[in-house]
Amino acid sequence: MKRRRLLQELLAGAAVVSAGVLPYGIAILLAPSGPARTHGSHLRPPGALKDDDAFVSACIGCSLCGEVCPPRCIKFHARDGGGAVNTPYIDPTDKACILCDKCMQACPTEALTVARRDEVDMGYADIDETACYPWVDRGICGACVAICPLGERAISFDFANVYRPVVQSGCVGCGMCVEICPHPSKPIWIVERPEDAERPPVRG
Repeated sequence: MKRRRLLQELLAGAAVVSAGVLPYGIAILLAPSGPARTHGSHLRPPGALKDDDAFVSACIGCSLCGEVCPPRCIKFHARDGGGAVNTPYIDPTDKACILCDKCMQACPTEALTVARRDEVDMGYADIDETACYPWVDRGICGACVAICPLGERAISFDFANVYRPVVQSGCVGCGMCVEICPHPSKPIWIVERPEDAERPPVRG
């Protein structure tokens, strides 16, 4: 009897421990430890530290950058963020940065530092010329060129065809071109520029 009672108590204790640990196990599964940032859809706000680990360490998750953002383009990682939970990001396919600099001014830490709009480096636009309407002769567009806040220094038309967009060396990766693109598959996106890489050369 004593042995049976001891076994029952051990099983009951194991059940209690399992029930207590289960929520933490689920939380780990829902918040993977991998990097939260992905090419083209999760960009750090302008002025962010280039080293993302340093950015995550410097950001205190105060959300001031999102509160002052006029277009409300700054979102915050939640369960998808892993160790970067509560840190800000911009998804240009939804709402792009307008380079107003308000988030940089509001940041109380060195996570975001003030930079001139033409010196911001969120990445640079990359165009899939096999899908872009003007590049495959399926229509006239030019929306990305028209919307760019930096004008022709960042994106312009190809010299040989006044409707085909070409990314220029002044692109800072704000993502306005991505947001405005009418193509359902968005053949233009923002890619991260390696720290030791130069800006794309001027074409056209």
